[in-house]
Amino acid sequence: MFEGFDLEHLDAGPVTIRLRHGGSGPPVVLLHGHPRTHTTWHAVAPRLAAQHTVVVPDLRGYGASTLPPDEPGHAQSSKRAMAQDVVRVMAALGHDRFAVVGHDRGALVAFRTAMDHPDTVTHLVVMDGLPVIEHLERTDAAFARAWWHWWFLGQTDKPAERVICADPQAWYRTPEPAAMGEGNHADVWAALRNPDVVHGMCEDYRAGLGIDRDHDAADRAAGRRVRCPTMVLESADDDLDIHGGPAAIWAPWLDLPLRHRVIESGHHQAEQAPDAVAEELLAFLSTSR
Repeated sequence: MFEGFDLEHLDAGPVTIRLRHGGSGPPVVLLHGHPRTHTTWHAVAPRLAAQHTVVVPDLRGYGASTLPPDEPGHAQSSKRAMAQDVVRVMAALGHDRFAVVGHDRGALVAFRTAMDHPDTVTHLVVMDGLPVIEHLERTDAAFARAWWHWWFLGQTDKPAERVICADPQAWYRTPEPAAMGEGNHADVWAALRNPDVVHGMCEDYRAGLGIDRDHDAADRAAGRRVRCPTMVLESADDDLDIHGGPAAIWAPWLDLPLRHRVIESGHHQAEQAPDAVAEELLAFLSTSR
């Protein structure tokens, strides 16, 4: 995986972030979702590297990146904290302006990076994601039934870690190694068998139900919006439209018109349709601000 990319562990203040970086050209950072690691991008990153400097980190608490001790309100796992990690590691690599692409939970981090650091982010790409407040304000029986893992991972009275760590293979399901890439499969399963990572992932969801929602609400009340060009990549075989058309939901959060594309794949677009994802990213990233 990642031929021609360098593997590093960089200091990002309270955490150490594992990442790979390679290529040349305008920088772009790719952020994975739950329960993956940065290796989910193994088939996309090399396609982008011919035209871009590509950085692929593990989010804090995921993969081989560390997580600080728990804080009140799960603030250590807020998307604001994760966005700050992204800015710090990109600065350490010499990039003060860059595009950010996020999938699933990484989409929340990408959105928060664009909101909190508008002068830093040149382009925003969200894959299968909405602002967390938009999900939570629309919660109904259908959403709770389909996305029940949000509530299971996010509650604290009976922590999910004990259930998951007792038998990770009974909880998580992934494709066979040949389907998702042998190196990617091995990296993901090394993480899923690590109790510290399981805790980090649960804390991500706990922050999502509380402090992340508060940050979105404060931005909306203040009239803050994403200022850079934004694209949403929606999986054809997933249910991002569970609340209705995602383009309409995103529109009030953006200063500029949204570019919306549908990728013929299941939820894990980067693994299932890397050519289509790379093609859309290259076309979008070539547009000027």
